[in-house]
Amino acid sequence: MSDLTRISLHITGLSCAGCAGRAERALAGVEGVSSASVNLANATGQVEAAGDVPLSDLTGALAAAGYPAAESQAVLTVGGLSCASCVGRVEQALLAVPGVLEASVNLANETAQVRYLTGMARAADLARAVSAAGYPARLSVAAADEAEQAGRRKANEINALRWQVLLAALLTLPVFLIEMGGHMVPALHHWVAANIGLQNSYLLQFTLTSAVLAGPGRQFYAKGFPALLRGAPDMNALVALGTAAAFGFSVLSTFAPSLLPAGTANVYYEAAAVIVVLILTGRFLEARAKGRTGAAIRKLAGLQPKTALVVSGGAAVETPVEEIGAGDLIRSRPGERIAVDGEVISGSSYIDESMISGEPVPVAKSRGDEVTAGTVNGNSVLEYRATRVGRDTVLAQIIHMVEQAQGAKLPVQGLVDRITLWFVPAVIAVAALTVLAWSVFGPAPALPLALVAGVSVLIIACPCAMGLATPTSIMVGIGRAAQMGVLFRKGDALQRLQEVRVVALDKTGTLTEGRPALTELICAEGFTRDEVLRLAGAAEASSEHPIAQAIVAAAGKGLPGADSVEAIPGYGLRAEVEGHAVLAGAARLMAREGVALGALGGEGQRLAERGETPLYVAIDGQAGALLAVADPIKPGTPAAIKAFHAQGLKVAMITGDAEATAQAIAARLGIDAVKAECLPADKVSAVKELQQDFGALAFTGDGINDAPALAAADAGIAIGTGTDVAIEAADVVLVSGDLRGVVNALTVSRATMRNIRQNLGWAFGYNVLLVPVAAGALYPFGGPLLTPALAAGAMALSSVFVLSNALRLRRLNPAIDEEGAGQAPGAARKQEASV
Repeated sequence: MSDLTRISLHITGLSCAGCAGRAERALAGVEGVSSASVNLANATGQVEAAGDVPLSDLTGALAAAGYPAAESQAVLTVGGLSCASCVGRVEQALLAVPGVLEASVNLANETAQVRYLTGMARAADLARAVSAAGYPARLSVAAADEAEQAGRRKANEINALRWQVLLAALLTLPVFLIEMGGHMVPALHHWVAANIGLQNSYLLQFTLTSAVLAGPGRQFYAKGFPALLRGAPDMNALVALGTAAAFGFSVLSTFAPSLLPAGTANVYYEAAAVIVVLILTGRFLEARAKGRTGAAIRKLAGLQPKTALVVSGGAAVETPVEEIGAGDLIRSRPGERIAVDGEVISGSSYIDESMISGEPVPVAKSRGDEVTAGTVNGNSVLEYRATRVGRDTVLAQIIHMVEQAQGAKLPVQGLVDRITLWFVPAVIAVAALTVLAWSVFGPAPALPLALVAGVSVLIIACPCAMGLATPTSIMVGIGRAAQMGVLFRKGDALQRLQEVRVVALDKTGTLTEGRPALTELICAEGFTRDEVLRLAGAAEASSEHPIAQAIVAAAGKGLPGADSVEAIPGYGLRAEVEGHAVLAGAARLMAREGVALGALGGEGQRLAERGETPLYVAIDGQAGALLAVADPIKPGTPAAIKAFHAQGLKVAMITGDAEATAQAIAARLGIDAVKAECLPADKVSAVKELQQDFGALAFTGDGINDAPALAAADAGIAIGTGTDVAIEAADVVLVSGDLRGVVNALTVSRATMRNIRQNLGWAFGYNVLLVPVAAGALYPFGGPLLTPALAAGAMALSSVFVLSNALRLRRLNPAIDEEGAGQAPGAARKQEASV
């Protein structure tokens, strides 16, 4: 099989967990597909398939299952077209874009009509592909921003449901008042009988209910009965069966009562109509709530400006962002957002990068520095060269990463899938048995009671809440994590992270800044600080060792040249500087060269025990100074380790440093376990040993040498300021380089999984308890017989409860603040428990 490719599809027609399961099985059944998962909450399907699997196979499988993939259309204005061969080349360029289904170029009006799969391609990608082929292309005025299009589609769906609910309610109200009002208020029943007549009231109810079912309720039959005929009944099938049974019995009672046993000719028009109203109301509320679950993505997408000033020929032209190409020169005015990733060419300013780093302090930028799309320019004009555009920008990659994770399927969803696979057929069977049992054993009139109980079972058992329980919590939780600077590359890490018992940390670049610095300088008698730094800095200037660079940085600029520089491996170096013989290195170098350290030796031992690296400088054969170099601990590290302990976790450090240095740092920070002097391969062994000692482990690192350990851990967390290799090997990425993000990742994971358990408990408990009640299990003991209308209301409220509970995750606060103080452990646990 060729290399796997990941395909994201937007799927239409999904209304319950059964629909999602059937769409998923349809995709998984396509030859060449290795895995498929469908998310009901955001109506997307994630497919891993061989690169040679045609998209038409996937879309065809979905269409055959009754859940076609969503498609979009775009119109491009194309320049440079001169002949039929140009048309062919443009069409080939468009068809080469992943997700494009059809492309048609019109030579006469120089436009291209493109049909593509929603979510797989973007209109801006199409224009870029055509331009790259040599034909300048731009989106037509009609092709608006895709985020706005998606927003409008969602708004149109909600608006359509609102009008359907309103129309159905207006038509149903007279039916409900005539029938149910007559039962509750006998005087009303007598008034209807005297002034309208029972038969006329039945005809009026028939007319109004027919309008409800043929109008707003038609969608249930259009989708439900075909699904039933395919042997794959879904929620629509349950509603269609229930309302059709109630309506059909009522029609028989109205127009041919003689065909029914004496005393059983009752009408249930109000049940059929009210069911449609309540379920449409539930869908309306669901659509509104689902819209809010994607708020994090929309907020991130909103950071991307729509236009930018592109400088060409000395003039700055306002240009749509999708038309900017790599290499374009862009001018950013004060207060504007950076349009694309780039490198500053001229000017200097301060950039607010809090959306990327989480740090509120603006960062100085000048010539040669990188700027990131979505960040905000401060008070000066900058000109920068575009380096990454479109989907290659950091912001676009963050959005894509969050979208992919939100569509993931957690292991806990497997149980739900297995149950919902058989749930709807089982409900139909239970409803049939209920009707049979009431018909045989029920009191007179048995047939109407059997109908009421059967319809109630069909309606109340719709598995919407089951299907929404997990994906809605995942969407909101991962979106909230992104707003905290925590990106889940793999959605299933959300579940694995809450099982962690030990957090293992790399030292350099994770616990520490990763940039050694001079921390102390003690001069021997007769030497001054400036003199020692000047000579030592000059001697070390030619060395690329991090410790040498720390000394050079401390010495500053204007250093003299060094002659006869000789590196002594494992010891240090010697050099001639301004006529002085300079030695710089470890204590063993001084001992080898016969230099007496005196009191400096004792000071060096003290600094080593503190976790710093002592370095001695001898000038003309005399000990001149002791220099201490250390990699500073990141400001947020102590608070993060304290927070880990407050959450009941063990903290371990895995490092390549010497044992003594590692132990000193561990003692200072309160780290529980240390694995020192580890090569990259040793880090994997260290991870496995810690897993055996403590249990599930999360490893956090930033370097290439951390990639094997990140992959071996139960959950790998990469520092976003680290290497691409480390990020690719990780399950979770911290946008900033701060360990406090790990604390927030753990908090989001635990809160989200708790929220999922609450939702699943409600969804399953609701069906386990209320299906028997709907079937009439309590009736023989004097209990109620649930009406179909009440069943529809309970079913709608169940889904709304699940969505509302998931949306509470949007209010989840970071477990630890940016200053590192964090919340009190008790307060953090209290808040987490409430979500």
